[in-house]
Amino acid sequence: MSDRTLTAADTEPGVTAPATASPHVDAGDAGYSKDLKSRHVNMIAIGGAIGTGLFLGAGGRLANAGPSLFIAYAVCGVFAFFVVRALGELVLYRPSSGAFVSYAREFMGEKGAFTAGWLYFLNWATTGIADITAVATYTHYWGMFSDIPQWVLALIALAVVLTVNLISVKYFGEMEFWFAIIKVGALVLFMFIGIFLLVTQHDVGGSTPGIANIMDNGGVFPSGVMPMLLVIQGVVFAYASVELCGVAAGETKNPEKIMPKAINSIMWRVGLFYVGSVILLALLLPYNAFTGDESPFVTVLGKIGVPYAAGVMNLVVLTAALSSLNSGLYSTGRILRSMAMSGSAPKFTGLMNKGQVPYGGILLTAFFCVLGVGLNFVVPADAFEIVLNFAAIGIIGTWGMIMLCSLLFWKRAKEGKLTRPSYQLPWAPYTQIITLLFLASVLGLMAAEPGAGRTTVLCLPLIVAALVGGWFVVRGKVARIKRETELERDGAKQ
Repeated sequence: MSDRTLTAADTEPGVTAPATASPHVDAGDAGYSKDLKSRHVNMIAIGGAIGTGLFLGAGGRLANAGPSLFIAYAVCGVFAFFVVRALGELVLYRPSSGAFVSYAREFMGEKGAFTAGWLYFLNWATTGIADITAVATYTHYWGMFSDIPQWVLALIALAVVLTVNLISVKYFGEMEFWFAIIKVGALVLFMFIGIFLLVTQHDVGGSTPGIANIMDNGGVFPSGVMPMLLVIQGVVFAYASVELCGVAAGETKNPEKIMPKAINSIMWRVGLFYVGSVILLALLLPYNAFTGDESPFVTVLGKIGVPYAAGVMNLVVLTAALSSLNSGLYSTGRILRSMAMSGSAPKFTGLMNKGQVPYGGILLTAFFCVLGVGLNFVVPADAFEIVLNFAAIGIIGTWGMIMLCSLLFWKRAKEGKLTRPSYQLPWAPYTQIITLLFLASVLGLMAAEPGAGRTTVLCLPLIVAALVGGWFVVRGKVARIKRETELERDGAKQ
């Protein structure tokens, strides 16, 4: 087979050409409904790129790095786009609910699939704990909930989102659609207000909006370049779950039409909402007016006397946390089912209910979130920080595996073993290599910073040991299932 790239002329007008059909068949892709519509996937793509990292985390990062934070968001946004664009190319080659786990199985073997899957589970199991902790913390903002223990609120949040996920993928899609609408609506409204304040030179808490708020307070790098570099690890976490649309492709009709539009839109949304918001915030107030204890949007709105601004933004941040929890339960359920069908995850995680939902994997993730409820009971003040850093390791590992799969996919295309779709990651293989180097540098930045980040990096050998030990436990079962599958296929051919 040649390495010819299919062109638009090979297909109907406006339709991205799929690659030549993959010889790889993933048993974990069977049995799903195709109930996710274009509007669901588009909003999942937006929701994956916008979360609490912007609504809440940007305040503390602005205070530390100053206006240079917009550079960190822009750089990380470019690499996040490369990751999701690489995944998009693989999706058009072969849509799969197992997403990068399924691709790792095809291009790296079962060991690669095992590693990719459990790193992703580490990401979402710990992120889920962070999410329910965040939900409980934000709910305590309102006086009527202040007397309810944090762990009770966390358990209620988990129960609600879990129930929605277990009914059907359509309910998940609807919930994620409206969560995204709320997040985007809040950002658009704030940006309109911010631009109005900037254009009219309206006083903001004694400060006149404009470039002077940057230049008269130390410039773009008020504390030097290093603070901007150190916040990059947190900014990477802010972009976590952009890869979710790749998982959703397996339950979408006509992914070759829907996915390119959804993925391409991520780039300008990142530029508008992340980079644009941070620049606007820096123009409205000096960087030292912001704090990690309060959403930067609340800081601005509070200083111009907008009533109930803090309460409204708290509701938006609460929505973002619930959206993340919703996404985590959805995606890990599909990933674990793909692994279970090959023997690298517990058998029960491959079970599906009448609604064509892989409830076993969802319940396993929920179980670990329940452990997070326990963490909220034991150490409510530290629960969020403890799990956040382990989630960062899972994210970096997941993105790294996606780029490795993309690199191996490109290599096989060069060897003439398969044909790439017309929707491609640009500048391959340099894009994959540079992204992998960037992810390695993020680990280096985590190690360079004293505290939780360094402790997390020091725990890497334990994570590696757990993966190696886990593989030795399941490898016999994986080999047996692989042999049985090959025998069944050979028998079907005869």
